[in-house]
Amino acid sequence: MFENIKKLFRSKRRSFEAAKITKVTASWARVSKSINEELKGDLDGLRARSEGLAKNDTSAKRFLSLCAANVIGSTAVTFQSKVLINNEEPDKEAIKAIEAAFKDWGKCGNYDITGKLSRAMGERMAIKCAAKTGEILIREHVGVGKYGYQLEFLDVNRLDTQFNRPPNTNINEIIMGVEIDGANRPVNYFLKKKGAEGNHVAIPAAQIIHMFIPEDPEQIRGFPWMHAAMIKMFHLKKYQEWAIIASAVGASKMGFFTTPDGDGTQQADGEDPDTGELFTEASAGQFGVMPEGTDFKSFDPDYPHQMYDSFVKTAKRDISSGVDVSYHSLANDLEGVNFSSIRAGTLEDREQWKVLQGWFIDCGLVRIFNNWLTNALLKQAIVGSNGKPLPAAKREQFSRHEFQGRRWQWVDPLKDTQANKLSVESLMGSPSAILAQQGMDAEEVLEDIKKFKELAESKGLTFNNGLEVVNVPQEQQAENEVKDDDD
Repeated sequence: MFENIKKLFRSKRRSFEAAKITKVTASWARVSKSINEELKGDLDGLRARSEGLAKNDTSAKRFLSLCAANVIGSTAVTFQSKVLINNEEPDKEAIKAIEAAFKDWGKCGNYDITGKLSRAMGERMAIKCAAKTGEILIREHVGVGKYGYQLEFLDVNRLDTQFNRPPNTNINEIIMGVEIDGANRPVNYFLKKKGAEGNHVAIPAAQIIHMFIPEDPEQIRGFPWMHAAMIKMFHLKKYQEWAIIASAVGASKMGFFTTPDGDGTQQADGEDPDTGELFTEASAGQFGVMPEGTDFKSFDPDYPHQMYDSFVKTAKRDISSGVDVSYHSLANDLEGVNFSSIRAGTLEDREQWKVLQGWFIDCGLVRIFNNWLTNALLKQAIVGSNGKPLPAAKREQFSRHEFQGRRWQWVDPLKDTQANKLSVESLMGSPSAILAQQGMDAEEVLEDIKKFKELAESKGLTFNNGLEVVNVPQEQQAENEVKDDDD
């Protein structure tokens, strides 16, 4: 008996409660599939529903707008050339030429093959596509345009999810339209031909930029970022629709006439020719006088009731958690929010946006810039201030660069500025690091300050400490004016 009890306790200690089948957990799946097997059956439906929500649901639309505004911003991701001379001093001439050319390439007409998109527009559209479908699909075109390089943004739905082929001798496996080799590296992408069902065109992987955030090892396709919140969005939308219908019914304040014998022909104004149902007409705010024995049963629904607001808020909080965005930001609801809580939520949101910025830069923009630079140098499209094109032989030297994601204004400018000042004075931080947090380059800021001070001095002003203005002596001012005349 004691042995059986010991075995029972040992079995209890070694088991996982979450894996047991009970009346409550009977419908909970216990069979694990690979991510690719799950996506083969669910991706098309998941993507279609996500795109539908993006068109018609306010929370989904708000989430997409937040992604575009915070991952990219009003302008494209900031590009900074970091070319050095002998790996020591910045090569200002090359930096200026490369940054100017890359900025010009990002204009409408140079950036994509349609000529309709600028770099900022293309990047915002790409982020929205990633949030809706989970993927970004771009084809690179070499030898075209002013700089010999342009992009083509492709509809992810053209990458056929149902096109699969098992591996065989000397034949690569195709998973959801992507041909992969033995190391899971993409070889070809099979796209549906426009206007032709069932036909595919194979595009080499070297020409395709396929971006998604992998959640599992060996994952081949991405899925919508809203996937965990989509069912909540749908339920909330239906709940609000039903509330509107119930409100309309409740506003009607209608009812039914009844008689002891159940014969309503005397009270009826007519009969429906299709169903045979009796009906009576009523004018707003008045009822006719009925025969003796007729009773009136009012129909007065009290829905939506006082719990409507709390239910909507609870649902939107769940949706916010599902898309990794704070409630006050997604719901545009600042009611009852104090400064401390909104600051904490905002800072947490910004860290999440930085994660997405890093993914977008590392997996997309770095490759785009390197390929653009190669082709622009070969086409001699990057010209220095002396009128000569930069030599393609120095391509590796010219490739040093950095992308900087957008940054945000301080939540409390005064306190944050004081904290940064204290951090520098206590040697716990550097001005360069603080400027980088704000999306600014230290060298550019110092150069701008230098130019500003030179301009101020030429106007008879100088600075003692920070922006404290001290008048320039008259003789110095006269000397500056003579210098301006000489210039």
